[in-house]
Parts: sequence; structure tokens; C-alpha cells
Amino acid sequence: MLYRIIDADDIPSLIRAFMDSYELVAPVARGQGYVFDEIENPDDVVLDYPTTIASPKKFFLPPRETLFAFDVESNDVAPFELDVKPRVLFGVHPCDLNAIERLDAVFLDPRYCDPYYRARREATLIVGIGCTPSQSCFCHRVGADEASRGYDLFLQDLGDRYWVSISSVAAAEVLEESTHLREADDADRAAFAAATRRRTAGFNEDIPNVQDVAMLMDTYHSDPFWEELGARCLNCTACASVCPTCMCFDIKDVLSPDAKTGERIRTWDSCTSPEFAQVAGGHNFREDERRRVRHRMYHKLNGFKVKHGSMLCVGCGRCVNACKTDISPIEVLRFFDEKTRMSAAIDKEGRHAE
Repeated sequence: MLYRIIDADDIPSLIRAFMDSYELVAPVARGQGYVFDEIENPDDVVLDYPTTIASPKKFFLPPRETLFAFDVESNDVAPFELDVKPRVLFGVHPCDLNAIERLDAVFLDPRYCDPYYRARREATLIVGIGCTPSQSCFCHRVGADEASRGYDLFLQDLGDRYWVSISSVAAAEVLEESTHLREADDADRAAFAAATRRRTAGFNEDIPNVQDVAMLMDTYHSDPFWEELGARCLNCTACASVCPTCMCFDIKDVLSPDAKTGERIRTWDSCTSPEFAQVAGGHNFREDERRRVRHRMYHKLNGFKVKHGSMLCVGCGRCVNACKTDISPIEVLRFFDEKTRMSAAIDKEGRHAE
């Protein structure tokens, strides 16, 4: 890993240099929030943005995509040709960098690698950027507040300059050609440490720090809490729509009006959808909201970790803002915090009684 310093004034020229050879996607203002979108004017890029409304996941796993076309009469299949352009994702927060790594673990699994995801992923360079947490961010509670890998460049704002972490040759060449690089000195290192402290201090401390979350998901799997939480669910699937790590999808065959040809389509799906666990014959393995909400939280906070070593939730806080009935991992963390405090108080009482 190489570390360099560039002036803040060099950022527009860095963006333009990427745009010369790549399609560039970056955060821009949209309505009352921010979204990742293709950039035509470097002046549109906003780097000091709060969390975007939706994550950059859609640039690797589109909400809807054609997998292949078929001819019903001849029984022929025509593979769908992807038009993948070299792309740069610019200005990605650490939580989203961690989310992309979670997606990679599934879609780039060598046992059954997804060729559509892989083609887009391999064609993409990623430039990360440090952020200032909002009140709904809890990435520090799920170990996703820092990104040690998963990017080609990472920028940390130091005021009039940026600390740059470099991890790929392709990005380093563009950086060197378009900016005035210099090595970091003691003042830069001190400024970097100060920026890190400010970010750490910016998190909402009302969000509890709960240990052994995965174990607690098993311990309280049958608690009435899930009935209360699930009763709020509107089945709108907004949580999955904005989540950077939700990866479930449905496959549909869409026929032409004459039913002679068609396409196989992949679309996003959600485990909170009432039909998600319904199988042939009409049986639904998770027929009520309690089971569906609990399953979603279990997979985010326990199931994925058992298999891949990290929580699937990266604490970006998007579902906190999207859910109109306050269902989110933060509510689960608060429930676990209350339970562990009660257990500790009971244990303490018992020891005093002895």
C-alpha cells in the first residue's frame, strides 16, 4: 500500500482524467438527498455527502437484467451479450466498500461464479472516500467503519489536501498523470490522525455497542420481541431496495406477445416479501411478518457471518431511513442491549443473595 498527498484543487483534474478513459459514476445531489449517477460534468460530484439514498450495488447487480433470450419454436437459446464499459465508482464510503466485498464473496465464489456480476466487477475501478457519520450510521457497531481493501484509491479529506491510499497500478497511473503527488510528512500524518478521531467522535453513541450479536440472535430466537417487531412490517420491501448487501433475486421468463420468443430476466427480490418463501403447492415457509423480519435480521447478523466470517449488515443506516415503522438492526441491537443488561443485573442480584 502506498500513501501520497494531493491538493484539494487536484480533485477535478483527477475526475476528468478518469472520465477520459472510463464511465465515471459518483455521488450527486438529487432532490433532498444524494445518489450515485453517471457523471458528465466534474462539478456535479459531491464528496462531502451523507449516505446516499441507495447504494452503488446496482452497478454490479442491476435491479432488472436479461440473462438470455430464447426461441420457443426452435428451442434455441441465445446468450445475452453484456455491453460492459470500463467504469470508475468515485467517492464510495467505507460501509459501501465493505458491502461490495460481501457481494463479491457470494457472486465471485469460484464454485459458481456469476458471469454477469464478474464482468461488471472486473471492469470497475473504485475510489473510496472517508466520511462523516450521520445519526443513523452504525457501521462502527458491526465492524464496517473502515475499509482496509476493496478499493483502487482511497481519499481522506484533510481540509486543503487529501491523504491518498493507493492499491492498484491502473488507478496509480491516472493519479500520477493528473495530480501533483507528494509524500506525506509528519504534519500530514498528524492531520490524518485528527481526521480519524473526528470521524470516530461523530458516531451516534445512543446506538449500543453489543457484543456477541450472532450468539444473541440464537439465544433470543423465540422471544416475543420478534412478534412485536414483525407486526409493524408493511411488506413494502423498502429495506431491501436500499440495502447495499441484499442479494436475493428472482428469475422470470417473459414471453413476447405471440409467445414465440422470450427472455429470461433476473430481478431483485426480498425475504420480507410475502411470496418469497412460498413454494409449489402453496406452502409458505415464512407466512407471517414475524418470521420474515426475524429471518432477515438473522441472515444479516448471524447466518452470513457463520459462513463468511463477517456480518452481512454494514451499518450504513439506509434501512433506518427507509423504513416507515422503525424496523432496523438498530432496534435489534437495542433489544439485545436491554436483555444483556437485565441478565447482568439478575446475575449480580444472585451473587449478592449468596
